[in-house]
Amino acid sequence: MNTNPFSEQDSDRRAIWDMLVYRDIMAFLQEDWAMVADDFIEDGFIGLNAGRIGNPDAWRLGFPTLNAYREEWLRQAAEFKTLAWGEDIEAAMFRVTVLRDIEIKENIAVVHKKFFGSIVKADGSMQPMNWQTLYYCRKVNRAWKITGFTGYMPHFLGEARQTERLIKLPSGAGQHQTAGPYSPVLEIDPAKLVVLSGQAAIDPSGNVVGNTIEEQAAYTMDNCLRQLVSAGCGFSSVFKVNVYLKNLEDWPRFNEVYRGYFTGTLPVRTALKAGLLMNLLVEIEMWAVKS
Repeated sequence: MNTNPFSEQDSDRRAIWDMLVYRDIMAFLQEDWAMVADDFIEDGFIGLNAGRIGNPDAWRLGFPTLNAYREEWLRQAAEFKTLAWGEDIEAAMFRVTVLRDIEIKENIAVVHKKFFGSIVKADGSMQPMNWQTLYYCRKVNRAWKITGFTGYMPHFLGEARQTERLIKLPSGAGQHQTAGPYSPVLEIDPAKLVVLSGQAAIDPSGNVVGNTIEEQAAYTMDNCLRQLVSAGCGFSSVFKVNVYLKNLEDWPRFNEVYRGYFTGTLPVRTALKAGLLMNLLVEIEMWAVKS
């Protein structure tokens, strides 16, 4: 529901909720940045993109300026509007958005905004909405403004607790000392398997993204995550990965990107040299188990 949970007496938290929930949702659904433009402090603005990855080492400076964030916000809003929903989308957005934890010290605030649950699509499938964002805010001339954020963080602790029962490294497992970021063998509960087709650094319009192995590896892993999330999984749910490289000499550089996406038990993995389409440098397929 779109009712502000804070009382009139708690005017600061009430104003922050209006800014980060009500106004943000309404502007996003209408693709109208002008509705929220005045809610930001442009000078010194910075946004980190966690990419729904549990390992902070993999978080990136996704939005070094407010303009960079505005462009991505508008892109997501336009993409979101093309989707067909099976329920009232405005009511659904308020239902899955939770903002109750706000820490305020003088004119500075840290705000915890979370998304829980799923939204029904027109075809009857579910769109998971499970991530969280920390907003950093400042009160200027009696009005609260956003100075930056750390966004798209997964609820990775809860996910890890659910999947650790399904994916287990056998106690007697071992491998050679020069092994890379993978497990030699895993025991899997096969109750619910999720299998990804090969993913690559291709954007929604069919264009290849990135000219280096680092750029393509990161975009490919992000595409893998989008597919996993659509099935209610995450990287901690993955137990098997196949990697196809155009150039085997890119292997060490690929590994540096890849290892930042996993915490805990590493998936088993196979890597091969392959002739890839277009100017792709890497393709990745994954197997996961859903709790």
